Amino acid sequence: MKSLRLASLGLLALFTTTLSAADWYVATSGNDSAPGTREAPFASLDAARNAIRSAKKAGPPQSHTVWVADGTYTLSVPFQLTPEDSGTADHPIRYRAVEGANPLLSGGSQVTGWKQEGNAWVAMLPEDLRSPLPEQLIAGTKPTTLACEPDEGLFTLVGVTEEAEPKKPATQTLRLTPEDYAATLAKVTAEELSQVQFLAYHKWDNTRRHLDKLIPEEHAMVSSGRKMKGHNPLNEKTQFRLENFAAAMDTPGEWFASPDGKIRYLPREGEDPSQLKMIVPRLEKLLVVAGKPEANQFVEHVTIEGLRFCHGRWTTPKQGFEPSQAASPIEAAVQIDGARHLTIADCEVGHVGIYGIWFRRGCHNCRLERTWVHDTGAGGVRIGETTLHHEANLLTHHITVDNNILNSGGRIFPCAVGLWIGHSPDNVVSHNEIADYFYSGISVGWRWGYAESLAKRNTITKNHVHHLGYGVLSDMGGIYTLGPSEGTVVTGNIFHDIHAYSYGGWGLYTDEGSSDILFENNLVYNTKTGGFHQHYGKDNIVRNNILAFALLYQLRGSRPEEHRSFVFEQNIVYYDTGSLLDGRFSQVKHDSARNCYFDASGRPVTFEGRSLEEWQKTGHEKGSIIADPKFADPEHHDFTLASDSPALKLGFKPFNTDDVGVYGKPQWIKKAKSGRYPPVHAE
Repeated sequence: MKSLRLASLGLLALFTTTLSAADWYVATSGNDSAPGTREAPFASLDAARNAIRSAKKAGPPQSHTVWVADGTYTLSVPFQLTPEDSGTADHPIRYRAVEGANPLLSGGSQVTGWKQEGNAWVAMLPEDLRSPLPEQLIAGTKPTTLACEPDEGLFTLVGVTEEAEPKKPATQTLRLTPEDYAATLAKVTAEELSQVQFLAYHKWDNTRRHLDKLIPEEHAMVSSGRKMKGHNPLNEKTQFRLENFAAAMDTPGEWFASPDGKIRYLPREGEDPSQLKMIVPRLEKLLVVAGKPEANQFVEHVTIEGLRFCHGRWTTPKQGFEPSQAASPIEAAVQIDGARHLTIADCEVGHVGIYGIWFRRGCHNCRLERTWVHDTGAGGVRIGETTLHHEANLLTHHITVDNNILNSGGRIFPCAVGLWIGHSPDNVVSHNEIADYFYSGISVGWRWGYAESLAKRNTITKNHVHHLGYGVLSDMGGIYTLGPSEGTVVTGNIFHDIHAYSYGGWGLYTDEGSSDILFENNLVYNTKTGGFHQHYGKDNIVRNNILAFALLYQLRGSRPEEHRSFVFEQNIVYYDTGSLLDGRFSQVKHDSARNCYFDASGRPVTFEGRSLEEWQKTGHEKGSIIADPKFADPEHHDFTLASDSPALKLGFKPFNTDDVGVYGKPQWIKKAKSGRYPPVHAE
């Protein structure tokens, strides 16, 4: 009798479970008027979402899974989730790819009818893509280059004159060398002048503008916009490139669309545009999670899994893009507000003109996992805002970004960051591959100085961050921090191959007001201007790190203050070129002890011209030594310590780097390691 009762209870549980879950199906062969079953699927995610809304209103709570079959789904509008699309902890909602499928949600339109004309291929843009004309083109799965000059390197301005009146746009006249003008702007037709843009690189910022007119006799171009910032103006040191004019289309992979609707493409070796899907992005955003945190209405308990979101547009507005650190005004193709317990996993966001993913306002307990964010006009991922929110419903916090690949960004906004955290606490950024950006890899904090900041208790761990800068911007770091950051920990990361234009290609960079941050067990190598630099801050701890092979100097301290700026202890500093210290290191109050220094070139190690013994008499480097730490193969970046390393006697604790970066399936690890990036600086 007992066994019969247990069996009955088991059947009841199975029946209840079946009733509490619903499956919906989407396929490219489907129909949005269908019931959304496996046999009669929907054609779009919108239809499945709407069906779930109706089911929630009509029946008892249940879980919902939307199964998306393989194929390309062209979006007419971004896929949007609102608070009414929420699940619950017991009955979550999932949008996921069918097992083995790789569905693509595209915000672009295919351009067809390509015909060869000489070395180029020509097609007519559809009417809906002609106004405004596109600025991005994807050839199959590869990005292309909007016609630009120079094809390699950058031009440098020879002079800038600004005219500014109150309450009116400022006008800048920017002068080129006669040779650069003759090779570029002299070839621009009157018809295409309104399309031409210049992209200027100055310190850590970019200016992107249209041209008002040309002054041939002065070899100059004129543009108008915001008055230049005194601390970072356009000047005779500013590098720039020119984009979007027909004469610049002279290198395979470049293209140009003219006002008559013709688009011309110069194919790379092996490309046949008539056989490729040539995609022009049409939508700026692809996925919008539109919670209403101001009204305490959230999108909750939703998972998006195995979907690809690609082909997002950027069109430079008439007023252009004014300088802004980290391209902070730029939004994301996957824009998320008011989300709780949202998970994005095993997805792809690529070929987009802005940032990839942004957990912006009022988000918490969300996760981004095993997702590839690539070929972005700006950066990869953003967390939080530049605005400081004290209201619990508006603050973004407890976001986990784990085991993702973020690469090849900054293609339209080079000043963007691979991963950016603003006024947001208690986030975890772990085991990510972050590579191939023109500015900082990771940026944490948004407060210049010691006023209130909410970027606290963030954990940055086990990330592989590399190939940054490429010598076009300055003032950057593998990790860059700002403001008071109590409880923030940067541990177990690898930062390497970071090269700035003029100053600042650092590994660990604590900029203005950075305070109470622990940097521990990090490996930094192949930087331009040092493994560690503190501009100014308070009580940061730099402990048990390996800092190797900086080009110009190894350590820098910039601004002396009354308080202790940092602690530097139990580190290994290994180099073979440049000097050890830079800036006003001896004037910056800091504690230093038990460090191991070695110049592999055989030169004596000196501290601002003094021997270690003389330096120690000033109160620095208690118990530190100058000795070969006995790395296994430092020239090939194997920094394993021998068992008899003198650094071990100082208390240095060897740390494992084999688990840095992504983990999981072999093909995922292979994908992260397969990236091939150019050298960050010319030899």
